[in-house]
Amino acid sequence: MVDAKDPDAVFPPIVPVRPPAGAPNVLVVLLDDVGFGASSAFGGLINTPTADRLAGDGLRYTRFHTTALCAPTRAALLTGRNHHTVGMGAITELATSAPGNTSIRPQDCAPLAETLRLNGYSTAQFGKCHEVPVWETSPMGPHDRWPTSSGFEHFYGFIGGETNQYEPAIYQDTVPVEPEGRPEDGYHFTKDMTDKSIDWVRQQKSLMPDKPFFMYWAPGATHAPHHVPPEWSDKYKGRFDGGWDALRDEIFANQKQIGVIGPDAVLTERPEEIPSWDEMEDDLKPILTRQMEIYAGFLEHTDSHLGRLVDALEELEILDETLIFYVIGDNGASAEGTPRGTFNELLVLNGVPELETTEFMAERIDLFGTPDAFNHYAVGWAHAMCTPYQWTKQVASHWGGTRNGTIVHWPKGIESAGELRHQFGHVIDIAPTVLQAAGIPEPVKVNGFDQHPYEGFALNETFGSASAAEVHETQYFEMFVNRGIYHKGWTAVTRHSIPWQMVEDLPAYHDDVWELYEPGDWSQSNDVSADNPDQLRRLQELFLVEAARHNALPLDDRRAQRFDPDRAGRPQLIKGRSQILYGGMGRLSENSVVNVKNKSHAVTGQIMVPAGGGSGTIIAQGGKFGGWTVYLTTDGRPAYCYNLFGLDLFKAVGNDPVPGGEHQIRLEFDYDGGGPGRGGTATLYVDGESVASARVDATVPGVFSADETTDLGTDTATGVTDDLDHSTTTFTGDVLWVQMDLGDAAQDFDHMVTPEERYRIAMSRQ
Repeated sequence: MVDAKDPDAVFPPIVPVRPPAGAPNVLVVLLDDVGFGASSAFGGLINTPTADRLAGDGLRYTRFHTTALCAPTRAALLTGRNHHTVGMGAITELATSAPGNTSIRPQDCAPLAETLRLNGYSTAQFGKCHEVPVWETSPMGPHDRWPTSSGFEHFYGFIGGETNQYEPAIYQDTVPVEPEGRPEDGYHFTKDMTDKSIDWVRQQKSLMPDKPFFMYWAPGATHAPHHVPPEWSDKYKGRFDGGWDALRDEIFANQKQIGVIGPDAVLTERPEEIPSWDEMEDDLKPILTRQMEIYAGFLEHTDSHLGRLVDALEELEILDETLIFYVIGDNGASAEGTPRGTFNELLVLNGVPELETTEFMAERIDLFGTPDAFNHYAVGWAHAMCTPYQWTKQVASHWGGTRNGTIVHWPKGIESAGELRHQFGHVIDIAPTVLQAAGIPEPVKVNGFDQHPYEGFALNETFGSASAAEVHETQYFEMFVNRGIYHKGWTAVTRHSIPWQMVEDLPAYHDDVWELYEPGDWSQSNDVSADNPDQLRRLQELFLVEAARHNALPLDDRRAQRFDPDRAGRPQLIKGRSQILYGGMGRLSENSVVNVKNKSHAVTGQIMVPAGGGSGTIIAQGGKFGGWTVYLTTDGRPAYCYNLFGLDLFKAVGNDPVPGGEHQIRLEFDYDGGGPGRGGTATLYVDGESVASARVDATVPGVFSADETTDLGTDTATGVTDDLDHSTTTFTGDVLWVQMDLGDAAQDFDHMVTPEERYRIAMSRQ
């Protein structure tokens, strides 16, 4: 054919890939840090109307399990394989060289989202992604393991373990974006991500109505910080004044009444490591009850926003044909807030909760839950939220850490409604269950890679029958060497570590005491190990077999130590003692810049000040709950501020404004030494001349933040210093470059960095 206008010149037919007829839309909901006994759907005292609604028209799974920690549960859910199999033995910030702990998903374990996308589904993720290796979290990526390279065509959310709900660090796909509102305007991330998810599904059904969708909706709630508008927490005023022991009794009675625990279930004893309510000091109790009121409001607020998404599906007339998994928690409730709770969770993450006094918290009781706090509730509340089980998040040995109420809703595919299902299940069962519902076979090759088989089991037979056979008969558990094994109703478990103790010495693994619970012991309440030594030994051996098979060995009980990449032995993006950053760079995670903590260092900024004088941030790391910044005050004076967890602000401020023109501002920090978190002396220079000095009494030893970043020319999210606010933090001139030098490198230059020296350092990093 020569002429394109020939009537026989037709466009070749396009046959789009689509799943088999009847394949449902799929919505997977995963909340964060919610215990089995928290929601009203599973007997809790926190109102969760959306969970109640979906349970009324669907099924409640009462023996469904997670891994006891967030990133491992997410990696397991999204791949259908155990967390160690996909390299996520702990959170990404604790990755090591061990195969089960690298945080790198193997190519032979393709995510469910990728399988569905390749079979004709539209895919999107909203909320939390905590599966990206920390050395790949900079703006330069690589983005191979970000959501949009893991099967999701669209992502709107945050990368990391937690975020400030009022001032989050948000990414759209792989590009950082700022929130569309301010806290004072009523902005909250859960509302924002819900708005975006509703917009996406409406657009998807408008433009591609013949394609089903797969949406993964995973808010940061209810992980700390517990942030919720006061009108939600105020609903629960006075509700928890009786304390956590009485709360457990009340929840347990509810659970018995609605049948989400067995009729013979026993309320387990409170571990001796968790204090009773009566042991708590009287002047602390009002603070403790306020912590719980805020958490309760936070959970109801989250469930309510999910309800808006469910309403949108109903308005689109697709709710009945959408398979919904509502997993109420990625692990048990969090006991990471210490027995007293905290106004700033970062104190706990850094292993220094003792810096926060009762008086300090009492003075700020009305600020809990607001943008001025980074709060977390006390261990006793977490234990109550896991009723009737022992222990909490991180403790994979006991059901308190791993058993999470789960609801399945799919009216078009499930005739039963309002019923209970007691078969054993695990998050790795979701992927095979979804594929079977969609009529898509488990993949044997994805993008050229032969696939490791799914390790979960399809639960579809349980949809129609409460008496269907249990297909998931064996499951190992391990987290921070808290370990257990389930096999045909029996469980053998041993607790090795305690969640809120980050740096304490731990026993040798072989000294851990194992417990044994027989079938029918719903809550693991009666240890029968003494009467059944042979059965215990068989299950201990089975644990080792399963642990070896799924890369859970070698065991590793280090926690705070593994935050240090050198001690953990994981890759680092930044190597060496010096780093040069350039104006306009920002949203740099802590693993994207040299680590200035616990060592002497210098920060040198070359700036262009406007003719009339300038102001604003030159460089900032962290935020109002921990960090440091070099800046010009609103009247143009050079300044340095070190923010110690929001407890103290240490400042060095020059007397005179910096005049217009090009100048060099240098901060030299002389660290005291003698261990982590010590103090030092900060000296500020302008063009090589000392202009201010200040004593910093103590420093942040481990981590400034999970989501606050390093920024040049501005201070995104919350501000480090109270001298600048959101309207004045942007530098009014130009930040040309900033150089960060560590240890001896900080002394290489006589308070000035020449262009030749800067070039030499830049070349040394090639």
